[in-house]
This record gives sequence, structure tokens and C-alpha cells, in this order.
Amino acid sequence: MTTFDDRENAFEAKYAHDEEMLFKAQARCNKMLGLWAAELMGRSGDEATAYAASVVKADFEEAGHEDVVRKVVGDLGDIADADTVRAKMAEFLAAAKIELMKND
Repeated sequence: MTTFDDRENAFEAKYAHDEEMLFKAQARCNKMLGLWAAELMGRSGDEATAYAASVVKADFEEAGHEDVVRKVVGDLGDIADADTVRAKMAEFLAAAKIELMKND
């Protein structure tokens, strides 16, 4: 195997790792967002956990994360608007990445 092949394999492995970490961070972010929204709606315990799981699942419905925003905004009604939800998503994504780096 040549040095070029070694570098290519290392790059591919790093790319796969980075994509996996981003996926995990986004899923964790969505769970945090779901728990936050559940709290705003007065849900707790198993209800909050089930709602958070539905938010995570919503991210798989179509490409991009706007499906999550639409779901949460629709569920929250007048409690929070799309900009507030997006700001919380950004905050939770940063927190999720930090958590994953500590555990990695």
C-alpha cells in the first residue's frame, strides 16, 4: 500500500467518524429540544420522554432540520415561534457536541 492509499484511507475514516458524530449530535440536540418543548407544554416524565422521541423521529421524515422546527412550532402553538425554536436548536446542538466530545 502506498502512502497515498494510507492517507486516503485515513481521510475516509475521519470523514465517516465526523459524519457519525454529527448524526449523534443532531439526534441528541433534537432530544434536548423535545424535552424543552415538552416542559413548555407542561409535560413531564414518560410524556416528556415520548414527546422528545417523536421530535427525534421527525428529523427522519425529510432532508434537513426544518421538519423538526415545523413539528415543534406546530405543537407549541403560541408558546414559541420558529425563530425561538431555531435559536434553541443551535444552543442545544452546541451543547450536544460538547457532551459527545467529553464522552468520545
